[in-house]
Amino acid sequence: MAGHFSEFGLLPEICKAVDEMDWLLPTDVQAEAIPLILGGGDVLMAAETGSGKTGAFCLPIIQIVHENVRDAMAGKTPKASPQGDGGSTGFKMNPFDRDESFAISQDGLLCQSREMYKWQGCRSTLGVKKGKYYYEATVTDEGLCRVGWSTSQATFDLGTDRDGFGFGGTGKKSYGRQFDSYGEAFGINDVIGCFIDLQDDYTIKFSKNGVDFGVAFEIPDEMDGKTFFTAVVLKNAEMSFNFGDKPFKYPPKGQYLALSKAPKNATATSNIATGGAAQSKPGKFSNKCAPSAIIIEPSRELAQQTHHQIQLFAKQLPDPKIKSVLLVGGENTKDQIRAINDGVDIITGTPGKLGDFIQTDKISLHQVNFFILDEADGLLAQGNNDLIMKIYSKIPKTGPTGKRLQIITCSATLHSFDVKKLADRIMHFPTWVDLKGQDSVPETVHHVVCHIDPRSDMTWKNLKNPVRTDGIHKKDKITGQTPEALSEAVKMLKAEYLKRAIDEHKMDTAIIFCRTKIDCDNTEQYLLSYGGGARAMVNQYSCVVLHGDRSPQERKANLQKFKDNEVRFLICTDVAARGIDIKGVPYVINVTFPDDKQNYVHRIGRVGRAERMGLAISLISDVKEKVWYHVCSSRGKGCFNTRLKEQGGCAIWYDEIQYLGDVEEHLGESIPVVSSNLKVTANEFDGKVVYGEKRGKGSSFETHAAEMAPSVRDLASLELQAQSSFLGLKHRKWANF
Repeated sequence: MAGHFSEFGLLPEICKAVDEMDWLLPTDVQAEAIPLILGGGDVLMAAETGSGKTGAFCLPIIQIVHENVRDAMAGKTPKASPQGDGGSTGFKMNPFDRDESFAISQDGLLCQSREMYKWQGCRSTLGVKKGKYYYEATVTDEGLCRVGWSTSQATFDLGTDRDGFGFGGTGKKSYGRQFDSYGEAFGINDVIGCFIDLQDDYTIKFSKNGVDFGVAFEIPDEMDGKTFFTAVVLKNAEMSFNFGDKPFKYPPKGQYLALSKAPKNATATSNIATGGAAQSKPGKFSNKCAPSAIIIEPSRELAQQTHHQIQLFAKQLPDPKIKSVLLVGGENTKDQIRAINDGVDIITGTPGKLGDFIQTDKISLHQVNFFILDEADGLLAQGNNDLIMKIYSKIPKTGPTGKRLQIITCSATLHSFDVKKLADRIMHFPTWVDLKGQDSVPETVHHVVCHIDPRSDMTWKNLKNPVRTDGIHKKDKITGQTPEALSEAVKMLKAEYLKRAIDEHKMDTAIIFCRTKIDCDNTEQYLLSYGGGARAMVNQYSCVVLHGDRSPQERKANLQKFKDNEVRFLICTDVAARGIDIKGVPYVINVTFPDDKQNYVHRIGRVGRAERMGLAISLISDVKEKVWYHVCSSRGKGCFNTRLKEQGGCAIWYDEIQYLGDVEEHLGESIPVVSSNLKVTANEFDGKVVYGEKRGKGSSFETHAAEMAPSVRDLASLELQAQSSFLGLKHRKWANF
């Protein structure tokens, strides 16, 4: 068992804050991860929601950030290396603006990467914003090279986005990930001339050994006024650069100047060029718009939750205080900008808002030491891979304190191909903290399935309260036993079975999972109709909804109402509920069985915490159900295309029997089945249980002490013998042999 938090070397003030939160001992994931992060390593954490993941990465990050800020203000920050001297006014490649495996000589003019499988890139310390300029790049060792120009917003993988223009050794020009034939191939000892015209024609062109290949790119109008930096990307290759401080091998013709001759009013220094706080004078440290840590969360609620935890952990720290800012939608943007301008150390935010602030240069990344991806699988499932890579490419791989960028990735479902692929790309020999292992169902969780077959259960034809469905069969003829008729019937029966489950188990609180936002809305309306409506004074089916189409204010209020027991049921989608730690929930109902086995484990894991028994009920349709699967640009807003996806529509046939089989195979067990009355009989499990209360079975402290007493006596006797033997040996006189 882990000791107190102080044993990890955490500051006394942080330990005091933790004590005030009644955290007596660290959880397993905290005991593993905190020392690793304090030690400077990259960490991959796999543990369930509620296991203490947030504390595992927040506590060490808060400590390191506080110490760095304190030292910087006292002038104790290590000086930058000569190659990172931001005082130089000359053009050179920037050691603070590069990939981690990209090496730069001390004079900043020779670059090398020995990565065999990954492109590694870099940009220069200075850029140009007007005029006509030229520089030379020479291939000094065989390998793959691509050289050219980019803005500070570009990825290091030159030419794969809309902010970089490259010319590669295979004779291809590249922009926006489009590779077109241009010029000719080049290799070792070839000299590539790189031209940029920001004065007359706004073009970029290249030459090889003095042979001009003509215009390669016309610079888009929207890039007018931007600063362009020298850029290169290598794969097991080496290149040297001449910015004009030495005579060119092939001097440019026309009015092109050497980069080193550019007038000061035409150049701009990279905001990553000085190494940030590395040049701070005592008391002059600035964190204006420049955080030390970036935390990305998949949802607004989870970002708020993490931000609140950071404030609690850091509240006892002495001056300089840690300044944390929350960046999520639905808040006043001017207030957020003002908070960042006043100084920020840790930013927690959602992908959209963070991406917007970074893209518009409201946030500078030159002082970032920590990049944290919480609920990484959720972030990737939302399509944020490109955004993550873009942010990563802009963060210096060596921080202002001279330490390497630390990346922490954590999730309740870490074992996915996409997460591992991302980790391979951005993390540096990460340590796995895997306390989740193979998915399994905790002993405190009972989970059952109830099959719904509209072919045998015809009650859907005579329901007391009408059920509003998702409208996918609005134009279909719902008659007989057609697949469309049975699909519509299942939608109605599920609403009735949901109410039946609530009544049978006398549920006073539960989380109800639906597949889509419209399903959540319809379920809310159905339950409220039985309780007298949304405005009823007392409603035994009171409920709130949590999904992306509700306003941020409503989502926050709804979640708080559920936590405060003002309403009984929280209806939500997987995305909206991800990572939110709601304690003490005895029941989960899956109105729609998830098509992802990891999501099933994640859902049912929300009950049965803190040794309290929990019940998860899944409603399974025995017939396929036609559901929305929007691939349209509007993502379902105003879409009524009910054709199947393979026919160019936005619908699929959902097969819950297949998904149930996948989950059972994944867990290595068959999930018990209950009948349509939803009764979970006493002999189904280990005796009668009361869900939401602690397990009746198991040892109490009294019986546990009685059981252990004989073993303790034996241990005491052995200890006495060992001590007596030691004392006897200590006083024995040994003969010299």
